This record gives sequence, C-alpha cells and structure tokens, in this order.
Amino acid sequence: MIALYRPGTGILHRAPAGVKLAALAVGALVLSLYPHNAVSIAVSLGVVLALYGIAAMPIRVPVLEIWRLRGIIVLLAAALVIFVSPLAAWISTGRVVAILLLASLLTLTTRMADLVEVLQRTLRPLPRFGLDPTAVALTISLTITTIPVIAGFAERVRDAARARGVRLGVRAAVPLLVLTLRHADDVGDALAARGLG
Repeated sequence: MIALYRPGTGILHRAPAGVKLAALAVGALVLSLYPHNAVSIAVSLGVVLALYGIAAMPIRVPVLEIWRLRGIIVLLAAALVIFVSPLAAWISTGRVVAILLLASLLTLTTRMADLVEVLQRTLRPLPRFGLDPTAVALTISLTITTIPVIAGFAERVRDAARARGVRLGVRAAVPLLVLTLRHADDVGDALAARGLG
C-alpha cells in the first residue's frame, strides 16, 4: 500500500524529488536482483525502517503500512512456505515488504506535484513515440494516489461489515467496486472541470 504526503522539514522531505525517485529505483533493483540471505533481508528491512526514523515518521507509520499489507504478506509467505521453503518465504516476502515500504516513504515525503514534475522531465522523449509526457506523468501520479484511497475504501467496507456482524468474504468486492467507480467518476469530473479530461 502506498501512503500520501505528510508535511515535514526533515532531510528526506527536503531532498529533491528526482533524487528520491532515483534512490527508490536503485533500492528496488538492488532488493530485486541481489542474491539475499536471511540476514541481509533483515538488515534491508532495518535500513528501510531507519529511513522512516530519519524522515521523522513515528514507528506506527511503517507498522501501519505493514498492517495494511498483511493480506499480501500472508498470502505470499504461505504460498512460498508450502511450495518452496520457509527461508525462501522470508527472503521473497521481505523483499516485497521492503520495496513497498520504500515506495510508501517516497510518497510520504514528496509532494505529488514535485513527483509529477520529475516524471514529466524524465518522460520528455516520449513525444517521439506519439505519447504525451504530461498525460503519462498524470496517469502515474493518479495511480499512486489512488492506491491508498482504494485501500481506505476496503477498510470502510470491512468496518461496516464488522459493525453489522456480517462476514462479506468475496461479496465485499461489490461495495468496494461501487465506491471505487464513484471515486473514479469524481476524479474524472474534477479533471474535466480543469480541462484535463
């Protein structure tokens, strides 16, 4: 799950968006391609959590992010334990959690406008291929900001079901889909009102 920007004055908040985006890309590549063992994954997760501390985020912020990822974590870990090994489950799940926490930290410490500006500069060669860099950057930023919104909708659906003492199971997809489509309509109307739709 990816969180939304939180104002702050720490070193990570002040760092240029391009540097943070590049650091995320390098971090994700290292975590994905480097052959890890149980200790290096623990160290990687420790480093990521330390970055949250450097960003002056309380420990509950990454803990909440991990809690929101619990479905992915449990499913991935269980599948790997069953079909591969507990060690593979720890390494692969740790990699995914570390990368998602890094992405979340980027959005927590970077204004979306700054991120869009960096993406537009990075995507400047796209017109040669018939693509509009502004539209692509806007699409990426909308995707990033929509992830926590949909996660919030899922939480609301779960809370409402719990309050009524009902277990929705797969049926929870219906109210979640309705809320998501309503949000998409609202975003579309807002973009159209600004001449971007």
